[in-house]
Amino acid sequence: MRILVTGGAGFIGSHLIDRLMKEQQEVICLDNFYTGTKSNISKWYGHPNFELIRHDITEPIRLEVDQIYHLACPASPVHYQYNPIKTTKVSFMGTSNMLGLAKRVKARFLLASTSEVYGDPDVHPQPEEYHGNVNPIGIRSCYDEGKRIAETLSFDYHREHNLEIRVARIFNTYGPRMLENDGRVVSNFIAQSLKGHPLTVYGDGSQTRSFCYVTDQVDGLMKLMNGDHIGPINIGNPEEYTILQLAEKIRDRINPGQEIIFKPLPQDDPKQRKPDITKATTLLKWQPTISLEAGLTETITEFTQRLQGTQLTLSNIV
Repeated sequence: MRILVTGGAGFIGSHLIDRLMKEQQEVICLDNFYTGTKSNISKWYGHPNFELIRHDITEPIRLEVDQIYHLACPASPVHYQYNPIKTTKVSFMGTSNMLGLAKRVKARFLLASTSEVYGDPDVHPQPEEYHGNVNPIGIRSCYDEGKRIAETLSFDYHREHNLEIRVARIFNTYGPRMLENDGRVVSNFIAQSLKGHPLTVYGDGSQTRSFCYVTDQVDGLMKLMNGDHIGPINIGNPEEYTILQLAEKIRDRINPGQEIIFKPLPQDDPKQRKPDITKATTLLKWQPTISLEAGLTETITEFTQRLQGTQLTLSNIV
């Protein structure tokens, strides 16, 4: 098949492209490199089945494809709050453009939505039927409400135009190729530990998250895309940890005894986050296989190599 991946140079998108290329699909990567990096996909340059297009999805584009994995959108608070109007435009206008493309060429369309549509949930764990507790005018709403309208658009295209859609609600995902400065807890803690800086925990660290390794996430997305169920379906790992537990796990692996400092909790930061994956396990026959311990090992190894490489490059320049 000919498969379009928007945001394909990003963290999850590049891992998805790796899987698709290994399955010998034809892949078009669309990215404006706001948060994606060319190094994530450089291994496929020159491959006859791979094409890279630099493009901002808030502008229309005409392509011929069979499937669209729509992942393009800054997904970490640091990046989506840096330019919140642009973030909302990407979710609304970008999704509208990609749905229009899918309608024109009759492609199956998968929306990478997010657990952020549940906001600061008062139902725990979060099932797909829960409609969420989102502040529509808060500092996170550009992303939370952006993804909610992206889901609305997707289902309206399905109902009005009979478009084949799939909607995945992605929970916290981690692994190699995360940006070290993206503000997410896993990348923050690893980078701080490797650099010998104090680990920064916001609030008292009692808030919880559930962490899914990126290869598990990609497997779930592909099962959803190629299955018979529309969704929305939660794709995440239901193992729940407090932020302080995560900080201690990473610190003790890299730099035991490193100081942990506490700062005020950002506005609207969710207190609990854990997916109910009953639908994923029953309808998709999917469940995560990589433990947090195993996933952290891989992630720390890649971060270490990358940061050492950066330091070596800087020293050569000096």
